Amino acid sequence: MAALSGVNQDLYEAATVDGANRFKQIVHITLPSLLPIISILLILNFGSMMTGGFDQVFNLYNTMVYESGDVIDTYVYRIGLTQGKYSMATAIGLFLNVINFVLLIVVNSASKKMSGQGIY
Repeated sequence: MAALSGVNQDLYEAATVDGANRFKQIVHITLPSLLPIISILLILNFGSMMTGGFDQVFNLYNTMVYESGDVIDTYVYRIGLTQGKYSMATAIGLFLNVINFVLLIVVNSASKKMSGQGIY
């Protein structure tokens, strides 16, 4: 909502004078004005895509659902803290972070090519 308040109202008035309907105003004024914010939010959401919602899964987690209810985060927790295999949990966590980093780089470069906006 804050991003919408940053759109210049003179653009909407000029479009109305030129005969643009509400749909054309959204397509040609609102969406291009919001594109930088949308692209940054997309990049940030892809950065956290591989996390499986540890807290939600962990709250419903018990020994009967280890096989079917494991996500990577709960597996790292179970291996590292309950079984004491710290090196294995560290390796799995590092692998997850490498995948997240690669996804972040790919989405950032795609966003730069499409909209000219990126994190760096």
